[in-house]
Amino acid sequence: MTAMTSSRLRSPAAQFLRHYLEMVIAMLAGMMILGPLESFLLNPLGWDGVRAIPEFDVLIMATNMTLPMVGWMLYRRHSAGAMMLMAAAMYLPFLVLFPFEWTGVLSYGTLLGLGHTLMFAAMFAAMWVHRREFIHSGSALPPTQTRSQGRDAPVEGRIEP
Repeated sequence: MTAMTSSRLRSPAAQFLRHYLEMVIAMLAGMMILGPLESFLLNPLGWDGVRAIPEFDVLIMATNMTLPMVGWMLYRRHSAGAMMLMAAAMYLPFLVLFPFEWTGVLSYGTLLGLGHTLMFAAMFAAMWVHRREFIHSGSALPPTQTRSQGRDAPVEGRIEP
């Protein structure tokens, strides 16, 4: 790997993109693992009836995606604010679209597709708000900064908003 390639991989944009992809992978893993697990464990108790209600179905799916994403963010030592905003980004698109589904403007399938599309944009926006946490490798705080210094302490080499 050349020095130029190495520096590109460490650029703030590349680091931000890598963290975004980590969030997407965690989200997809949750949907693929927790969804079937929850159905396997709870369908014998009538859970499939709950999942038949469109609003509950999408909110449960959002929860299945949010849990591993927030877990990964905890592992990466992100701030509570970043985790809450990312979690909100998972639910908000659906909450905004529910009235359109209730009035027949959107079908359930369109609600799912559009909600997930907007979710990706909302995730990006949530990350952008806390972009200083997402533009370096490793944990949410660089090694030269401690929790006692706070999030706004100047750190050499960081891009300030």
